[in-house]
Parts: sequence; structure tokens; C-alpha cells
Amino acid sequence: MVSLKERLTEILIKNKLITRENLDKSLDVQSKEGGRLSDILVRLGFISQKDLIIALSEGLGLPPIDLSRFKIDPAVTSLIPHETARHYQIIPVSKMGNTLTLAMADPLNVFAMDAVKTLTGFDINPIIAKPEDVLNAITQYYGEASYQAIEQIIDDMGKDKALELVQDEQQDNMDTQELARLTQEAPVIKITNLFLKQGIEAKASDILIEPFERKVRVRLRIDGVLKEIEAPPKALHPPVVSRIKVMSGLDIAEHRLPQDGRFKIKIENREVDFRVSILPSSFGEKVALRILDKSTATLDIDKLGFDKHSLDILKKSSAKPYGMILTCGPTGSGKTTTLYSILKFVDNPEKNIITVEDPVEYQLRGINQVSVNAEIGLTFASCLRSILRQDPNIIMIGEIRDFDTVDIAIKAALTGHLVLSTLHTTTAAGSIIRLIDMGVEPFLIASSIIAIMSQRLLRKLCEHCKEPYTIKPDIAQKLIIKSGSQFFAPKGCKACFNTGYAGRAGILEILFLSPKVKELILTHQPESIIKILARKEGMKTLREVGIEKALDGVTSLEEVLRLTAPDESTT
Repeated sequence: MVSLKERLTEILIKNKLITRENLDKSLDVQSKEGGRLSDILVRLGFISQKDLIIALSEGLGLPPIDLSRFKIDPAVTSLIPHETARHYQIIPVSKMGNTLTLAMADPLNVFAMDAVKTLTGFDINPIIAKPEDVLNAITQYYGEASYQAIEQIIDDMGKDKALELVQDEQQDNMDTQELARLTQEAPVIKITNLFLKQGIEAKASDILIEPFERKVRVRLRIDGVLKEIEAPPKALHPPVVSRIKVMSGLDIAEHRLPQDGRFKIKIENREVDFRVSILPSSFGEKVALRILDKSTATLDIDKLGFDKHSLDILKKSSAKPYGMILTCGPTGSGKTTTLYSILKFVDNPEKNIITVEDPVEYQLRGINQVSVNAEIGLTFASCLRSILRQDPNIIMIGEIRDFDTVDIAIKAALTGHLVLSTLHTTTAAGSIIRLIDMGVEPFLIASSIIAIMSQRLLRKLCEHCKEPYTIKPDIAQKLIIKSGSQFFAPKGCKACFNTGYAGRAGILEILFLSPKVKELILTHQPESIIKILARKEGMKTLREVGIEKALDGVTSLEEVLRLTAPDESTT
């Protein structure tokens, strides 16, 4: 009877994917070092992983699967312990009757199939998957995989005598040459890459690496909320920070001053940008990584989650040939994404669009983007002066921070340009008061600004586990909601990492400067009066739009109350 190894070698040689010399050399390595023959063939460069899977699929009659495009029911993965899945590099993908379909990195591993059959009592239907896809699936569906990955790396480091000098009490005395050497060591590279990969796979917006007296804390900001993950020992903190500095082109010898940089990595045939901020703290350097994953960015104005009423006003305002549109809100509320989406909405070959940003977050095709550099005098104001000589139709300013910038922006809006920008205020009406405080005359505000938006990002409830409930009458009365209204509450399941939420949607409060609103501005009326009039003219506040989202089951009432302020009475 022909063995599985013989069948594999027969398939590869018959299809001329390897030579007899390649096979002999691989078998020699296997006899000395052990391991799977298929892994050795790939490691020695005799065959690519893709060609190997195709050959195995055709020769063994086993179908391949792309796990990155496949959603696995958590009830199926629970049939096999994560230790077994990790040990054999397998992942169960479906169960039909008494048959369990098993994605395997090595479909020739009869021991794995026998172990799973003994463990579950099911017949096994093997299919082929790329080893990295199987490992990614194990990381995704088994919560402790990240811990085990770090644990394995630390175990490996214990065997590396060159790293034994990295001790907690010696971290401040570690010289630059030692740090430079450690950044190239495999365990440090693996741990750093693990954090980056975890952040991307979790669709996090930020990764924070924070040193304390005796430990390091690593957190991911997922859907606006920080979640702690497994961290390496304190002794590994300096080399990991230095590794990030090397990737960002920063000075690894500088530990006293803040540093900013950026780098780009390629994962699964897509590029992901990282913005890096290094900040000296009492117990070492804190690292903040902003993840800019273009594949997850939604730059379609119709897909930002805004309600139809606000979206119609926004589109109407964006269609104006000149004037200014401002968006405000706290950091991380999606202001830049909204402005990018407006640019994509109004972009056409007949328009000259230029942006000035600090820094450029996403490269937009067909749009000229400039990144400011204050160190060489390239500020927002100086950029704008030059941009106005470039005959633009539309200008986007990343942020209005000072009078010089807002002065040039308003003059541009008054002289035939459509200007988009952001302002750090909390409400749409409050932005008017902020501009006046910056020194802008009320008549210039009334003449130049078309609309002002205030926005927030609400966490969306997980569709797999959200639970309905009826609001109590006293709360309904307080929030001016119909008694008996049904809302949904987060519960938590494997699909949403037990948070009850998955993804975010935007809510928008948009103040259109109507003639009556402009009159209030010209007469120096306070924010509260402007907001009352705007609501009477149809403006929906953030709280009102958020409650509508909660009634539709998109988010929870608790999330709305957390992120929005109560509204004053309009009477």
C-alpha cells in the first residue's frame, strides 16, 4: 500500500514542481531535524505554499478553502479544544450530521484526524488550507491564542543566551548598540509583529504600549473603547520600543524627547499605515500607534451611518460652489473620514482639489494632498497661501488651530472656493462662539460659512447577541420617548469578543446657516439661542439622532447617553 508521504512526493515530481534532487535534500533535512516534509520543501524554497496546496488538492482529491473569506460558527470551533487545534494546526469549519469538516495545514497528518475522531466521535472530512490562514483562524476563534503566542516567544528567548542580559533593573543602562542589536533579534521582531497583527485583525484604531514600574500594559482601542491584551515582560519593553523606532526611522538613542513617525507594512496583499508617537514617561517610553487600514476605511458618504435628514442637508451644502463647511467633535469622532467622504462625493475631473493635513492620513486618488511640517515653516497658514496660487476649486484644511489659518480660510471661502475643515468644539452652535473667540468678525462668519457639523461615533450592537427590552416609563418620560418603546441591550458572544458591540456608525448634528441663524450671529446671540432657533428650523441634535438609532436597534440607549449631552428645552 502506498503511504501518504509517497503519494505527496509522487504528485510533486509528476507535476514537475520539484526535482528528485530537491526531494532527496529535503528528506535528508527531515531525517536530521524532523518536521513535516511539506514544510521543509517550502522552507528550502523548492516550492511555494500556493503551488503546494494546489498540487495536494488535485493529487489527493481534497478541496482547498480560503479561511479568510469564511465565517465559522463558534459552536463548531467549540467541538475541538484550542490546545488540540494549535498542536495539529487544524480548525473545524462545519458539521453536517455525523461528519466534521476539518481545515488542515497538513492534510497528510493521519494522527491529527485520528485524534479529532477519537475526541469528537465524528467522521472527519479533511480540506486543505494555508498554514498561516489556519493560525489566523485559531487566533480569531480561540481567545487565548495570543497569550500562547507570546508565551512561546518568551520560552524561546529563555534558550537564547544573548538575551539573558536584558534585566528589569538594567533597562535604563542599556546602551544604544545593545538596543540596536536587540531590535534585529527574532523574538523581539516576532513580539512586535504580533502586536501589529493583533491590532489589524481586531480592527483596532490604536495600539498603546505603556510602561509601569514592574510591568508593561498593551491595549487596543476597538470601536472607541480600550481593551487590554497580553503583554510581554518589562525587560522586553526597551527593545520593542526601539524596534518600533527603527521601523519608523526614528532615533533609537533619544529617550528624553517625544518623537513622531510613521511606517507601512504589508499584510495579506494589502498595505496598512501606522502613525507612531513616542512619549517619555516616568518608567520608560510610552508608544501610541494609530492604525490606518485603507481596507476598513469607509469613504462613501452614504455609508457613514448618518440619518437621511442630516445627510440630505450635508449633500446640499457640499454642492455649493463656494463657502465653508466645518465639522467638529472630539478626537476620534470621525471628522477627517467625513471630510474625505465629502471630497469623494464632490470630486470630478473638472475640479481642482487640494488638501493640507497634519499628517496626510489616507492617499486619495486624483486629489492633491500636502502634509504640513512646522519644523521647516510649512504651517497650515503658509500652505494655504501657496495653495490659493494653485487655482483650486475645493480646499480641505485638516484642522483650524489659529487666527491666521481661519482668516485665510474664510477669505478663500468668500472669493469663490469651497473650503472644508475641522474645529475642536463639541457642538455645532458652539463652533460659532469659538470662531468669534479666535478673533473672526461675526459678519465674516455669516457671509462665509454654509453649515457646521458636530458628530460622534456610536458603537453598533452585535447582531448575533443583542437582546430586546422595554424602557421603563420614568426613563421614557425623562428622555421624552414614547412609553413602552423597545430598545436593545448588549449581551456579548464569541462573534463580538463578549463586548456586545461590533463596528461603529456615525451620528450627525448639522447646523445650516439660514438667514435667521445669520441674524442671530450678527447680533452676537449666545450658543443656546442659536441652537433653539436651529432646532425649530428642523435641526436634529446628536441626542435626538442617537435615540433614533437606538430605537432602530443599531445601538444601545446606554451608548447614546454615554456619548451625547442632554438637550435644552426649545420652549
